[in-house]
Amino acid sequence: MAPTASPIDFEANVGRTLIVGATGFIGQFVVDASLASGRLTYVLVRSTSPSAAKAKTIKGSISNENLMKKALKDNQIEVVISVVGGEGILDQLSLRFLPSEFGHDVDRADPVEPGLTMYNDKRKVRRLIEDFGIPYTYICCNSIAAWPYHDNNHPSDVLPPMDQFQIYGDGSVKAYFVDGTDIGKFTVKVVDDARTINKRVHFRPPSNYLNINELANLWERKIQRNLPRVTITEDNLLDAAKENCIPQSTVASFTHDIFIKGCQTNFSVDGPNDVEASTLYPDMPFKTISECFDDFVVKIVDGPVNNMVNIVDNTVSDAVNRLTMTTCA
Repeated sequence: MAPTASPIDFEANVGRTLIVGATGFIGQFVVDASLASGRLTYVLVRSTSPSAAKAKTIKGSISNENLMKKALKDNQIEVVISVVGGEGILDQLSLRFLPSEFGHDVDRADPVEPGLTMYNDKRKVRRLIEDFGIPYTYICCNSIAAWPYHDNNHPSDVLPPMDQFQIYGDGSVKAYFVDGTDIGKFTVKVVDDARTINKRVHFRPPSNYLNINELANLWERKIQRNLPRVTITEDNLLDAAKENCIPQSTVASFTHDIFIKGCQTNFSVDGPNDVEASTLYPDMPFKTISECFDDFVVKIVDGPVNNMVNIVDNTVSDAVNRLTMTTCA
């Protein structure tokens, strides 16, 4: 029989929270939101990693089980939020907790390799948590509010295009897009909510439910330009995944699962173990994708330096396109 976890009073007050993976993209938003909520916040960092401002620092690695037990006990940690990256997923097994989900519902998504390996690791973590009876919450925040490049390292790394759009398939499959600040805000919110214990919390803001064609149309309205569209077929994405170039091939496999197979939208969240963030917190609005694109416009178009760079880049791109067309002809 699996051991039973001690009961925790989730309604009492905000507790001491340890965040693992705090220096990553989503981790930074979770740390900021935890500090803003008034929680006593600790971050676990390697000795060479920068510490998060205002958060208390614990030096070490989650793979060191003895260190983790001592840190949790000595600092009276009540909640652990893990935002570790792909390579550290299985290292979480020494923790107890919000495991490193922050994407799709891995029990329902089915990406091709190499993304499948990452999801299988996350499934292992889920099953062990459940077998040990540890109170958990799985955060399924879906896509980050940025332009989805299939051949990039991370959606936060590249701003929306100024030259051409990559359209996946016919561009009609929808997905949910969530701003990083909201991922942090709602994650910290659910920590003290008894309704989220042993539940999958899905981020499905209706205002951010769009397909690639709709994203492209919105971006064109923001920049007041029409951009050419390049179709990336299902075979293109599968070929990119098969190249096994990490992390780009992993991103390609997830892009295929999202925009070809519809992994974010092909199931209901009405089950007994599913809750939706907008329903839980109707008075907490999500930042809309339109507002996110407004921020991108400021970075790309309105900034004088960036604007000049974009003009030069677009001029070069147009010249290359003309040369390519001439050569092919």
